Amino acid sequence: MSLAGAIRRASGALLLGALVGFWTAPAQAESCALAPYHVGLTFPVSKVESRWACPLQAIIDGYTTANKVGPIAIPLPEQVYLYLLDHPPLAAALINRLDLGLHKSQERGPRRFWGDDGEGTSGILELVYQDRTNRIYYVEGTHESILLPQVTGKAVVFVRMNPVKDGQGNDAVDTTLVAYTKLDSRILAGLVSLIRPLVGSIVARKLTQGTHVVTRLGQEMRQHPDRVLFEATDPPALPDDEVAFLQHALNVWPHSGGAAQPRTPAP
Repeated sequence: MSLAGAIRRASGALLLGALVGFWTAPAQAESCALAPYHVGLTFPVSKVESRWACPLQAIIDGYTTANKVGPIAIPLPEQVYLYLLDHPPLAAALINRLDLGLHKSQERGPRRFWGDDGEGTSGILELVYQDRTNRIYYVEGTHESILLPQVTGKAVVFVRMNPVKDGQGNDAVDTTLVAYTKLDSRILAGLVSLIRPLVGSIVARKLTQGTHVVTRLGQEMRQHPDRVLFEATDPPALPDDEVAFLQHALNVWPHSGGAAQPRTPAP
């Protein structure tokens, strides 16, 4: 075969390979389908952007642990609860300033946040989908403890929320979390039968602690609105729009009997 013929044949093979790759890549992406049913709950996964289908499916289908927490009644009006979910740095700042935890959070882009619970777990939380009653998150995180030194992994967290009234007739939001966690380490993943109970208990504890600290925050906002507003405006004050929201929410929110009503701080 002449040199020119060999070049033409090689070029044709490369072109064919490129075309095959071009046509099969979308087909592969389209083959990723998220199941809507998770631990007895149905989520609107058909509304999730297509670019998320394969990353989320890889975690759900290959999970190391699967956990469900709830429903737990969070003692916050729906409007306040959703606002805090939309503003993790505000929630973390209030939790920290009210001595409810050591949480930190920073915005890292649209619907993307970094967080640290102050107890060995940190990572990036990205909101994949939201509506009034459902949220789906993609998480990349690290956990470090005596039992599991610096383990990294990914997670998909489904959140279901339903406004309810508690036993005293106060507004609350029933919250259920379903989380699929997949470890990055192939070695640890290969020992899944041995470490699954340990990892599962850690994940369950973190999810439960998260809901409990938000519950305590809701109790503080209901019982001690003055203190919450003071901590929000104590230098360095939180952003003006967040303080304004808190002032409005705390003033119109019915509080427990005997609790001091919030006052607008002096300029």
